Amino acid sequence: MIDFSEYLSFLRSNSLDDFAEYVSPKLDKFFSELRNSDFSKWQKACASLPEIVPDKIILSESAICAELENGLCDEQILQLRENFKILHPWRKGPFNFFSVYIDTEWRSDWKWDRLKNSIASLKGRRVLDVGCGNGYHCFRMAGEGAKAVVGIDPFLLYVMQFQAINKYIRCENTTVLPLGIDDLPTDISTFDTIFSMGVLYHRKDPIGHLNYLKSLLVSGGELVLETIVVPEEFGDLLEPKGRYAKMRNVWKIPSPKTAAKWLAQAGFSDVKIVDVSVTSLDEQRSTDWMSFESLADFLDKDDRNLTVEGFPAPWRAILVAKK
Repeated sequence: MIDFSEYLSFLRSNSLDDFAEYVSPKLDKFFSELRNSDFSKWQKACASLPEIVPDKIILSESAICAELENGLCDEQILQLRENFKILHPWRKGPFNFFSVYIDTEWRSDWKWDRLKNSIASLKGRRVLDVGCGNGYHCFRMAGEGAKAVVGIDPFLLYVMQFQAINKYIRCENTTVLPLGIDDLPTDISTFDTIFSMGVLYHRKDPIGHLNYLKSLLVSGGELVLETIVVPEEFGDLLEPKGRYAKMRNVWKIPSPKTAAKWLAQAGFSDVKIVDVSVTSLDEQRSTDWMSFESLADFLDKDDRNLTVEGFPAPWRAILVAKK
């Protein structure tokens, strides 16, 4: 079990007490029903990371970074690398811990750079990041001055990666909880900003998902939505049968304009499309820290504009909207 009691107490002291009370029994239930045979291995890896107090922590650069002025000995570097490697695959990042650089599958910093100048200031805000993975973007949000950052992701490995990262980054106002979107309350309007990145196309009812997120926002709060889209020339909506780019559970991929329309239908105002970009082979790729298949394997080898199934290759759009 992971002890979240201290963080839940922090939430209660920062006007998120209703949220903390709601998710506390959900966390108890998660661990009481846990049957993941790798959990003890991951716990041991986190516990075996060397005890190091960094001289400098950086949350505002491409790689989330912990530095030590005099560096580490070779044995400590090996210990760091070996235990972080046990938490493979590393998908979101990058991270740099005392010269151990974790080159993740995604250059998640590129996504952050595309959105950071188009969203409301996070300073002093209570933020929810839905489907956050290991919390890379949560740390970037904390680095922008957010008061409290709650990341949720149902995949326990990513939660354990966050635990390992935060051993050195020491963000007391930030965590990743092993919860899915359906584990959150439906009637608590408490967050100032919500990020939903890489989630929408996995929901059978995308407008229902947007309505749900709206219910968690305070009046005037902002939703930052990032999703795979199809270019306008391919139509308003793609509903792939079977897999899309080898992914399961991809139900509806909108065009950017359709995504904006969905936000309006869900009752959001001031809807803006702030970025539309093709996902490149430099942004998502296999590395030593994520050695499985990646984007190059998901695209037609003769035509990189198509997936292996013959669908348009993934583009991604970022939209912002207000409640």
